[in-house]
Amino acid sequence: MIEQVLLVALFTFIIHLSETLTYSLRLAGVRLGKLAVSLSLTGIILLISRTANMVQAPLTGKIIDFAKDYAEYNLIIHLRIIIGAATAGTIVALLLFPSAVLLSSRIISHLEVAGSIPQMIRSSVSFQKITNARYHMSPPKLSMLSRLRIGGIPKRLVILNCVVTAIYTIGVLAALLASTFTTEYSIAASQSSGLINGIATILLTILIDPQIGLITDKVLKGEKDITSLNKIFGLLMISRLAGTVLAQLLLVPAAYWIEWMVSIL
Repeated sequence: MIEQVLLVALFTFIIHLSETLTYSLRLAGVRLGKLAVSLSLTGIILLISRTANMVQAPLTGKIIDFAKDYAEYNLIIHLRIIIGAATAGTIVALLLFPSAVLLSSRIISHLEVAGSIPQMIRSSVSFQKITNARYHMSPPKLSMLSRLRIGGIPKRLVILNCVVTAIYTIGVLAALLASTFTTEYSIAASQSSGLINGIATILLTILIDPQIGLITDKVLKGEKDITSLNKIFGLLMISRLAGTVLAQLLLVPAAYWIEWMVSIL
C-alpha cells in the first residue's frame, strides 16, 4: 500500500507545484503588459492541476478502503505523508520561481508570435530549445527574502491565503478520514469534501482574488511599482507554504468536524 500512498503523494506534489507556479505567469504577464495572455496560460496550468486532482481522488479512496479492512493500518501517518508532498511541491515552486518568471516571459512571447498553443508547441518545442532553457534559469537568492517584509501588504490577505491553502489541502483527505470514524454515515462523510473546499473557494473568490486583482491593476496603471507585485506574490507563496504546514494540524480536527456535521444533517 505504500506504493499507492507515494503515487498519491506524487500527484499532490504536482498539484501544489503547478498551482504555486501560476504566480510566475501572472507576474511575467504584468511585466510584459500581456496580462490577458498570461491568465490564459494560467488557466491551462490549473487545468493540469485539476486533472491531477481528479486522478488523485480515486487513488486516495483505495487507501481508505484498505484502511477499513485492516484495523492495524496507520492511515493518519500516510495521509500526513501526502500533505507533506504538498509542502514539498510548494517549496520546489518557491525555489523555481525566479526561473519560472523568466521562462514564462519567453512562453508568453512565443505564444504571441505563434497565435495558438498547438502552433507554439510545434514551432517552439524542440530538444535544442529545451536545452537552451537552462540559460534562462535564475537560482533564488537569500537577498530576495529581505525584500519580503510585509509592510504595504494587507496582513489579512497573507493570513487568509494561509488558511485557505490549509483548507484546500485537507478538503478531500479530511472527508475520507472522517468516513473511517463512522460506519453509519461513512458514505456521506466521504462525499462531503465540499463542506471544507466550499469554504476555501468562497474565501478565495470573495476575499483574496479581488485584492490581488486590484493591486495588479494599479501596477498596470503605473500607480504602484512592480516591486509591490513581486512582494505580494512572494508573500502569497510563503503563506501557501505555511498553509500546507497548518494543514497537518487541521487534518484530524477537520475530519471530526465533518463526522459531526454529517451526523446532524
